[in-house]
Amino acid sequence: MKAHKEWSYAPYRPLFFEVGEIYICRVAPLETSISFDWLPLEEDSDALYSIYITKRNLGQFTFVGTTKENTYTISNLEEDSEYEFYVECGTKKSRTRLARCGKSFGTVVNYVHPEDKCYDFAGYCPANPTMIRCPEGYLLVSMDLYGCNYPQNLTLIYRSDDNGKTWYYVNELFPCYWGKLFLYNGEIYMLSVSTEYGDLLIGKSTDGGKTFGEPTVLLRGSNGKHGEMGVHKCPQPVVEFNGRIWETLEWGSWGRGYHAAMVMSAPIGSDLLDADSWSFSEPVKYNPDWEGLPKGNSRGNIEGNLIAIGDKLYNIMRYEMGNLEPNYGLAMVYEVDTECPENPIVYKKCIEFPGNHAKFEIKYDTKTKKYYSIVSRIWEPSAHWKRCLLSLLVSEDCEHWEVLEDIMDMRDEDPDKFGFQYTDFMIEDDKILYVCRTAMNGAENFHNTNYIIFGTISL
Repeated sequence: MKAHKEWSYAPYRPLFFEVGEIYICRVAPLETSISFDWLPLEEDSDALYSIYITKRNLGQFTFVGTTKENTYTISNLEEDSEYEFYVECGTKKSRTRLARCGKSFGTVVNYVHPEDKCYDFAGYCPANPTMIRCPEGYLLVSMDLYGCNYPQNLTLIYRSDDNGKTWYYVNELFPCYWGKLFLYNGEIYMLSVSTEYGDLLIGKSTDGGKTFGEPTVLLRGSNGKHGEMGVHKCPQPVVEFNGRIWETLEWGSWGRGYHAAMVMSAPIGSDLLDADSWSFSEPVKYNPDWEGLPKGNSRGNIEGNLIAIGDKLYNIMRYEMGNLEPNYGLAMVYEVDTECPENPIVYKKCIEFPGNHAKFEIKYDTKTKKYYSIVSRIWEPSAHWKRCLLSLLVSEDCEHWEVLEDIMDMRDEDPDKFGFQYTDFMIEDDKILYVCRTAMNGAENFHNTNYIIFGTISL
């Protein structure tokens, strides 16, 4: 067994974990069909694959058909029904995978059934999507695998060559969690942590995302346990401002009751894989006595979003308000010291923002000269924890926001079973392209999602 010198795998195969001799790398259930892809057997370019399926727990698999391709769609299935399926070629066989047919929104990038153990060594809920448009024109989307009390250290990457209509597997990164794909000098980078509250890592691909070299450690975190302090981040926009490249992060943990807000930056033109290029601001803990804050017990801020307004750079942050009065509707604004990047960010004010309880992004469109955000919108006090309404917000000044459009609305359904959250998006001409961490069609709950979906919005 040889040492592995890169960050990427296709796929990552843990020792003594049964991933299958044929690796099913993407699943996409629809109302009455299940599409899935697998990695072809390298030793046999003329291999003939056989497909088998059964309704879940019936035990007797039915032969469906054969193909020489590495993709297949099983049609004429029953809506709202669960199935087991696998691929076979000679003596080689995939893991048996699970899927539930049902209605979905948008285009499915990837799906994992909540009881499918295919990634049990890492997690089981596809989460934290991020998307980039590469210089050659194709889209890349990454997602990690969440699971409470799981290692949370695997990220999957998918590609679309037709503007999001179809998707296929590229590779996976290990260890990699809470990752952000971004472009710098035309090259693809991933900024992530090794696991929840783990080491902060950065790596680069020089072949269009097919492989990533060994990552650089920028900050040492903790052992990844929920109660241990370490690096907290999520895939937020990486921005260029005042001659530097900037990103947000926090230090702390849910178990310790706080996350201290920070930013990181490096000079434009520097080697981002050199840890000496990076500077970190001193972390700032939430202070309930700051002016303009509602009274009560809050764990403060996470998942900040950097946005340039005029000649200043601000970090607009998710605000935990569930035990405050009011219990939703405010985001906290910090100013970044762009001249002295190691200085702590400074709290400035709160702004009204109806999506403050889940990760959001804010982006400026140079064409319309407006700010846009896609949020898990809160519409009333009793709904402060719900994520079943995804909305597009717009603002002229990044302070006063209005609802432009409701994208996905399941308020009439069980809010514990539907979640539209952690959306990453880009603005291209008169369209918004987005990817969304989604719970629907039999998800474990609104938070523990089973889909990453892609969609577009016309402006």
